Amino acid sequence: MRIDRRHLLAGAVAGAGAPALAGSAARPSREVPWAKGFDDQRKPDLGDGRFLNPLLAGDHPDPAILKDGADYYMTFSSFDSYPGLTIWHSRDLVNWQPRRSALTRNIGSVWAVSLEKHGGRYFLYVPVKASPNTIYVLWADHIDGPWSDPIDLGLHAHIDPCHAVGEDGSRWLFLSGGDRVRLAADGLSVAGPVEHVYDPWRYPEDWDVESFSPEGPKIVRRGGWFYMITAVGGTAGPPTGHMVIVARSRSIHGPWENDPGNPVVRTRDEKERWWCRGHASLVEAPDGSWWSVYHGYENGFWTLGRQALLDPVRWTADGWFRMTGGDLSAPIAKPRGGSAVPHGQPLSDRFEALVLGRKWNFFRPGPDEAARARVAGGVLELAGRGSAPHDSSPLLVTAGDQAYQFECTLELERDATAGLLLFYDDRLYCGLGFDAQRFVTHQYGAERGRPPNPHGRRLRMRVVNRRHIVSFWTSGDEGRTWRRFDRGMEVSGYHHNVRGGFLMLRPGLYCAGAGTARFLDFRFQALGDG
Repeated sequence: MRIDRRHLLAGAVAGAGAPALAGSAARPSREVPWAKGFDDQRKPDLGDGRFLNPLLAGDHPDPAILKDGADYYMTFSSFDSYPGLTIWHSRDLVNWQPRRSALTRNIGSVWAVSLEKHGGRYFLYVPVKASPNTIYVLWADHIDGPWSDPIDLGLHAHIDPCHAVGEDGSRWLFLSGGDRVRLAADGLSVAGPVEHVYDPWRYPEDWDVESFSPEGPKIVRRGGWFYMITAVGGTAGPPTGHMVIVARSRSIHGPWENDPGNPVVRTRDEKERWWCRGHASLVEAPDGSWWSVYHGYENGFWTLGRQALLDPVRWTADGWFRMTGGDLSAPIAKPRGGSAVPHGQPLSDRFEALVLGRKWNFFRPGPDEAARARVAGGVLELAGRGSAPHDSSPLLVTAGDQAYQFECTLELERDATAGLLLFYDDRLYCGLGFDAQRFVTHQYGAERGRPPNPHGRRLRMRVVNRRHIVSFWTSGDEGRTWRRFDRGMEVSGYHHNVRGGFLMLRPGLYCAGAGTARFLDFRFQALGDG
């Protein structure tokens, strides 16, 4: 989908009043709008037997999915957000609800994981970028935990592990680059050296890709075959780069035969709605049909990160499979059977409880970060850390809509500086903060000015993001009247292809300095169908 500049201008706020909470932004024309969920957030289930991608909007990259009887569980790369590895639950593959986070201790930047169940126990194999890079394993006897403390497997040269069980009962981790390593019977240590077992299919040299980068292997067994599904072409870069290839073998030990139809998924044209489609898993639906879950960037909205997508699968007479959802821009018939859980979650928060992990995450927290925050009487109290957003470990939520606004009342105690942010990482963010005397404006990950603050230590603040056009609003009377702040921004470049890091632009709160900030009545509202 191309982004028409007229849609951006149509969403501009006119006059001196604040934008209405009801979604009023003009939307790009499309045949079918998304359904609305909590806070008018878009959701996939259209309510008529069809769904419209994304399956999970916003940054839900590298999906790892597990079928466990009638239940489905899924988690995603959480990078520097903690608590991390939120487990999502579904009973129909279309509607998903967050449960709990499996990882509470900062062990590094978490990349593509493997979520498995073996012998009645759940396992997470977790690669991290740290010093050194390594792969951990966590285990639990229930999907909601408690999860074990991470156990270091000592694998420092690979990413993207995938647990697999051979026809002889042996346990393995398949790794990036076509390698694998044997696991001990309990799955909690390695039992041999890393070995190379597969040379991935290679695309034609004239294709526009980022890099070869064979990664994200997923193993599924069906009909006497083991299928190895691999991502190549690089995760971002050119929209046509990332893709899905397949190989199969009668044995977990190979040899592996490449699919003559490779690649089975690839963005072929920059006009398509979903770019850089890749990192796929296969899963069987309640009705016995097969589906693929993978990620992709939304055309024109790199800022939303890699979003989870669902694609129907058809098995061929010769035992290969083909994706049948096309470019995923149109509604698709849902799998039958199962039952729907409420999809997503409200991002609005009256702070009756502190929902860490499932809703709020700290960015790159220290060991004691959770002690900074507490909730009492409908108030979130957040102790200051650092001097600015870049070193304050802000609290963030994942917003998956193209246009939205969020607002909150803030009250300062002692020498605190606090505010609202759109945060990519510690070197790329924008927002508005204040102390008792002055506002603090942030743009491009740096402070941009300190104009006078007429409100003192308490005010209500709103951030509006209308398809990358950002405005800030302040109110000194709890939101009865609003004044537009004299600085606007355009943030379409706040994304991976500019900054790296594989993240998304996220709404958040921050508190810096020696004091404490009190946050009340956080309200999120999606605007329009985006």
